[in-house]
Amino acid sequence: MNSPAITISDLSHAYEKMTVLQGVNLEIAQGEFLGIIGPNGGGKTTLLRLIMGLLPIQRGKITLFGKEPALMRHRIGYVPQVNSIDRDFPITVLELVMLGALTHRFSYPPHTKEKALELLDTFKLSPHASKAFSSLSGGLAQKALLARALLSDPDLLILDEPTANVDPASRIAIAEELENIRGEKTILLVTHDLHIIIERVDRILCVQTQANTYLPDAVCEHFALGLYHTPMLLNRNRNEIPLSL
Repeated sequence: MNSPAITISDLSHAYEKMTVLQGVNLEIAQGEFLGIIGPNGGGKTTLLRLIMGLLPIQRGKITLFGKEPALMRHRIGYVPQVNSIDRDFPITVLELVMLGALTHRFSYPPHTKEKALELLDTFKLSPHASKAFSSLSGGLAQKALLARALLSDPDLLILDEPTANVDPASRIAIAEELENIRGEKTILLVTHDLHIIIERVDRILCVQTQANTYLPDAVCEHFALGLYHTPMLLNRNRNEIPLSL
């Protein structure tokens, strides 16, 4: 049996006197597709930063593939929200995607450009390869960021709201690509789009200071409205049944 991709033990984190994560215990299998939901300020972004080794661990422990997160960054592909990127930076779409393979020595492995062009073709971005990244629509820009994350063939793919504020065609293209690599990579998908994760993920992680996992069919429609209570099972007549029963 493969060792877990991510193991989190008794993890807590606070900013000054405000606790954002408390007593988080979680194990994520290699190849698992995990959907992450929770209210704004509930700790989702902090959890991602800790997993990627971008924040010091105050209490508890995280291992990625058996090692400290800071040692495993080369095995992580990260897709941020497009509105968090400086769209005015002077770079072409092809150059942006190629950054996904840039080494710590500021060089590219062999055949990087060829692989980048293949990914652009996969996402139907080839006509935009030489255009400025700033010229792309939100949906096209988000697909370019996903291509950048996939270029290094990461073992762990982390996506922060990749379908937020994008057009329906781009949302479908992103979802289809995640389906294509499902099982090959460990995927953490943060989203407020409950329908996407219920249809596609293996488990759902609800982060609200504490963190709890549920199977997709244990989550009710209230979550889509931001009402993060104890999930309810839905029977065939759509009557809600509390999990505690």
